[in-house]
Amino acid sequence: MEQSIVISDPEILSGTPVFRGTRVPVKNLFDYLETGETIEAFLHSFPTVSREQVTRALEVSEQLLIQSGASLNEVTA
Repeated sequence: MEQSIVISDPEILSGTPVFRGTRVPVKNLFDYLETGETIEAFLHSFPTVSREQVTRALEVSEQLLIQSGASLNEVTA
């Protein structure tokens, strides 16, 4: 069984979703990308996060956005 790459544990940053095995919030990745930073810059700043974790987080996010596409269209219309 595949382990989740993101966990939310009340004992780690009060339950903020973080990359498994780290204290790095997943939101940090999206903040970096939103400001135009590269994945390379993110990985350099947060060496405890692996490229595989970043890639998987983006893949899962893409899948969730595709699945919720209909409801997103209703919100933005």
